[in-house]
Amino acid sequence: MEPVLAVVIGGLYAAGMYLMVRRSIVKMIFGLALLGNAANLLIFTVGRLTRGRPPHIPLDATLPSLPVADPVPQALILTAIVIGFGVQAFALVLIKRVYQTVGSDDQDVMVTENQGLATRGTGREGQGDEV
Repeated sequence: MEPVLAVVIGGLYAAGMYLMVRRSIVKMIFGLALLGNAANLLIFTVGRLTRGRPPHIPLDATLPSLPVADPVPQALILTAIVIGFGVQAFALVLIKRVYQTVGSDDQDVMVTENQGLATRGTGREGQGDEV
């Protein structure tokens, strides 16, 4: 099962990185989501895939009976899911505001628009070389 998950994780990382370098910001958010899912699967795989019971210790024992599942990767993944959801929600709101301001989700248009605003804000256009 680990080799299959290794291929899936590699595919998710590759697709996420490909989408992150696209010009569209919406595709960048999808790439961010794929990278988050790939990281979660990586943590899950590193924590070893064992079928076992929860690590509860009976009252009359000092150690849990084997096999038990490791709770640390599960807790890390749960935390990563919550943090990833928050980052994606923030990024979507930010993108919505940028789209309302600029009118495009293309990064090249945003850079060109931003450079145009920088020259407009100086108040020196159309004045020539007068000092």
